Order: sequence, then C-alpha cells, then structure tokens
Amino acid sequence: MLMEVISNNPVLCNIALAALEQVIDPEIGLNVVDLGLVYQLDFDEAKTEINASMTLTTRFCPMGDIIFEAVNRVLKETFKNYSVNLELCFSPAWTADRISPGGKEFLNR
Repeated sequence: MLMEVISNNPVLCNIALAALEQVIDPEIGLNVVDLGLVYQLDFDEAKTEINASMTLTTRFCPMGDIIFEAVNRVLKETFKNYSVNLELCFSPAWTADRISPGGKEFLNR
C-alpha cells in the first residue's frame, strides 16, 4: 500500500515532491519520494514557512545525514522565500510498503 504525503496545499506539495525526486538515496539508488521517505509537507503562506517531516529506511541509516540535508537544501532552493522546518521522525516506522509502484519496478520487487 503506497502511503500518500500529508499536506495542507496539494499544489505546492506537488511542486516540492517533483523537486525532491532529485534527492537520491545513495545506497539504494532510488529517490526519497519513490522510497516514501517524505511523510508531510505543510505550507504556511502567511509566515512563508514549510513544516515538513520525513523518515529514513532505518534509524541507523549511514547516509541519513546526507539525505536529510539534501532534502532540506532542495526545499530551500525550490521555495526561496520560505524557511524550512524539517523534522526527522520514525513514527510510523518506514516499511517497503511505502515504495511507489515505479520505485518497486526500479528495484525489481
């Protein structure tokens, strides 16, 4: 079952997700969107801030810092006038069920 990204603004969420497709998990070779690592993207247009949450495939992901920083950077580059509050969370825990159909095809699952 593919899990959808929670958002208060579907239009800006789709822009963000399209940009985040360039952030690749270096160990798996798949982007964070297709892996289902992005949980939430909320946009406060009045305060020009993005409140986002994401996870990693495991708490001990050796590339976790690199992936987290890349997501943060891409959001800041895509929404130049917005501040970004990015939270790393592990609840709910990531499972392979979050991988998109295209991602599963890429991984031959």
